[in-house]
Amino acid sequence: MTRPSDAVDTRPLADVKVVEFCQIASGPFTGMLLADYGAQVVKIEPPEGDAMRTWPPLSAGYSENFASLNRGKQSIALDLKHPDGLDMARRLALQADVLVENSRPGAMQRLGLGWDWFGLRKPSLVYCSISAFGQDGPRGAEGGFDVTIQAAAGVMSVTGEPGGAPVKAGVPLADFASGLYAAFTIAAVLARVRAGGAGGHIDVPMFGATLGISALQTSEFFGTGRNPRKLGSAHPRNAPYQAYAAREGWFVIAAGNNRLWQQVCAVVEVPELLQDARFASPSLRAQHQTELKKLLDPHFARETADHWLQAFQAAGVPCAPLNGYEEALADVQARHLQLVQPQALPGGTLTRTVGCPVRLDGQVVAVDTRPPALDEHGPALRARPLAEPKASA
Repeated sequence: MTRPSDAVDTRPLADVKVVEFCQIASGPFTGMLLADYGAQVVKIEPPEGDAMRTWPPLSAGYSENFASLNRGKQSIALDLKHPDGLDMARRLALQADVLVENSRPGAMQRLGLGWDWFGLRKPSLVYCSISAFGQDGPRGAEGGFDVTIQAAAGVMSVTGEPGGAPVKAGVPLADFASGLYAAFTIAAVLARVRAGGAGGHIDVPMFGATLGISALQTSEFFGTGRNPRKLGSAHPRNAPYQAYAAREGWFVIAAGNNRLWQQVCAVVEVPELLQDARFASPSLRAQHQTELKKLLDPHFARETADHWLQAFQAAGVPCAPLNGYEEALADVQARHLQLVQPQALPGGTLTRTVGCPVRLDGQVVAVDTRPPALDEHGPALRARPLAEPKASA
C-alpha cells in the first residue's frame, strides 16, 4: 500500500534518516525494514546501479527482485571514486542518523567513507557494516554470498535427504538473517542515541548471524559432541513430524508432544502403536522415526492429502499441504493478514509484493511499496542544501 503524501506518518522510525550503501540482498533488506517502519532511506548506488536491478523477472525492464527489497527508498547514483561523488555521499551521511553498508571489510574505509572518518565527525551516527565474516579476524577479508555462508555455517550439512548431495535452503537464510540482525541492532542503538548516548559501529557477520539462528543445531552439538545430521523434512527430537506421501499429493504433520501423538493414532486408526515401547515418548519416537514412518506410510497411501489434512485439522494436529508460493500467497490467512500489496514500478507497471507482515496496535503497517528508478531522486538531493563536512583530521 502506498501511503498518502499528506498523511501524518506515525510509524516508529518516521523521524530517522538512513543512507544505504548496499547491493543485492542483506543490506537492502535491512534498509527496507527500516523504511517499512518509517525511516527516510536514501539508497546510494553506483552509476550502473545495484547489481540486482538486472535480475529477472523484469517487468518493462524493471527487476521485480530489486523491487521486492527496495520499496519506499530514494535513489541517487554516485561515483564514489570521484571527488564530487565522495563529497555528496559524505554530506548525505552527515545529515543522517544511520549508515548501512555491505561492502567487503576495508572497502568503505579506502573510499574515505569508513567509521574512522564519520566517527570523529558525527559520534551519534549509527554505522552498520554487514559482511561475510565480520570486519576483522582470520577470515574478515573474505567475501561471501548466501550459498557460501550456508555451507560455512553448517546449514547445508543438515539440509536435504540423508545420504543426498549437498543442497542449500531454498530461501537465502544467511542474507536475510544478517539483515534482520542488522535492523534490530540499528533500532537498539538508535534507542541508546535517543536516550543521550553515543552512536557507534555495528559489525554484522553473515557467518555469525547464520550460526545465531542455528541455535537448536549448535546446542545439539554442544550437548552430544556430534554433528547434527540431515533428516529431510523430519525432526531430530519429535515424530511424526515431517512430510508424508498420500495417495495423491503430500502433506505435513507435526505431532510435537504425546497428546498430539495420541490424536495421530486415533485419526489413522492404529491404537496398537500407543502400546509400542519404541514410540512411548517424543524422544523415543524420534529415535525410531524410520520404523515409525514405515508403519504409517501404508495407511497414508490409502487416502488423498486433502482427506488427511481435513482429518488432522479436525483432531487439532498441526498440519499443512506442500504449498508452492502461488498457493501460500492465496491462503486465506495471507488475505486476512493483508500480506499481498499492490506495487507500482517506475514507468507505471503494476505488480504485487509482500508487505510488512507485522501489525502495530492491531493495524497493518502501511508501507510505501514503490521502489525507485536509478538516480530518481538524485537531482532533488543534489539541489538540497547539505551539511558541510568538517575538515579531515
